[in-house]
Amino acid sequence: MSRRVLVVDDEKGIREALQQVLEFEEIEVQTCPSGGEALRLYAEFRPHLVFLDVKMQGMDGLETLRKLRELDAHAQVVMISGHGTIQTAVEATQLGAYDFLEKPLDTDRILLTLRNALQHLDLESENVRLKAEVHAHYEIVGSSKAVKQVIERIEKVAPTAARVLITGENGTGKELVARAIHALSPRGQGPFVEVNCAAIPSELIESELFGHMKGSFTGAFADRAGKFELADGGTLFLDEVGDMSLSAQAKVLRALEEGVISRVGSGKTLEVDVRVIAATNKDLKAEIAAGRFRDDLLYRLNVVPIEVPPLRSRRGDIPQLIEHFVEQLTRRGGLPAKPFDREAVQRLAAHDWPGNIRELRNAVERLLILAPGPVATVADVERLAGMTPGEGGRGTGTADLAGAPWARAATFEQFKQAAEQAYLLAKLKENDWNVSETARTLEMPRSNLYKKIERYGLAREG
Repeated sequence: MSRRVLVVDDEKGIREALQQVLEFEEIEVQTCPSGGEALRLYAEFRPHLVFLDVKMQGMDGLETLRKLRELDAHAQVVMISGHGTIQTAVEATQLGAYDFLEKPLDTDRILLTLRNALQHLDLESENVRLKAEVHAHYEIVGSSKAVKQVIERIEKVAPTAARVLITGENGTGKELVARAIHALSPRGQGPFVEVNCAAIPSELIESELFGHMKGSFTGAFADRAGKFELADGGTLFLDEVGDMSLSAQAKVLRALEEGVISRVGSGKTLEVDVRVIAATNKDLKAEIAAGRFRDDLLYRLNVVPIEVPPLRSRRGDIPQLIEHFVEQLTRRGGLPAKPFDREAVQRLAAHDWPGNIRELRNAVERLLILAPGPVATVADVERLAGMTPGEGGRGTGTADLAGAPWARAATFEQFKQAAEQAYLLAKLKENDWNVSETARTLEMPRSNLYKKIERYGLAREG
């Protein structure tokens, strides 16, 4: 990419010397002798960097710098002066100058400043690009009434300090909601720290959340900060909070009430400034009734509730989601661009999607990879996404029941086995074939679930 530099100095010799040095570095250069002309040229030339003299007739360099920064808040400007003082350098820096050079100018110093400034510009551009990619990755897609209500509540609660409890089935996008709240909040520049409470063994969850001291338990070989400390000044996202142990719940409650934590094995308390957002796919009131969740913690977490709707209740968003996933997977995943024909989209929109958005994304990715033609067709959907012809996903009629495996069972025992097989397969799909998560959902020992998977020969499709 060609780099552009504007040189502004009322001394012709300085302009020519700088132009010669910069053009030798294959930089495109324009020069001018005054601040007023610099402002006009800047809008036309759009330079990546400006070398700007401090002492000039008419509008001086500092005033020109001020106006340049009003014109472009990201303008990269290096001030040059033969009468440099600390006060001038400080004022220039406060106005947004990148660096300050004194005359007589040294070629090596000029080139070093040039390279550093352009590298800084590249880093800023990359940072903007990465932030845009992150935003796109966590974008909430859809125009249905249900999604608009979720977005409206996010926009209302994000600027506040209120805690939020996000509920919804697996795969509905609860993390996207949490990240959107964080991004739109005053803490948006701070850390976003996620903890999946269901994925951490109960005996380790306290250490994960609050940290530990060396020697506090077997395997604690060094002091370690917990997620609360890491999220200080930002947001802590407690995903699947309904799976947290009761002892950890008590400590979390204390942290929320007092704003202090203590590491495992330490009597010392630490103050933390953390906004907590929690999410769960469980009915926490039922968990409280069963003695597995603290009611006082629910009241602390559930200041503002947000329920994320399942995909089957917003089928009108599915075409938009398919388009979004195709664009995302082809641009960042390196997959070949492949449109979906109208019948394929209709078939996908008719499916119930027990695994919700996560399952839909997986199906789109599978079709992009495996569909043989230049366009994904309804035949590809039926073959690769495991959908039978005529599937409507809007209820089960008598004909559907007659064709179900359990309806053909000769004995009641065969019926029970066929029903169990279908139920386990549906739950495994719902949890994206995460056996540990499925076992937790079913409240079944993982070893038992593995045995049943083996007995029925269950396997992921595609």
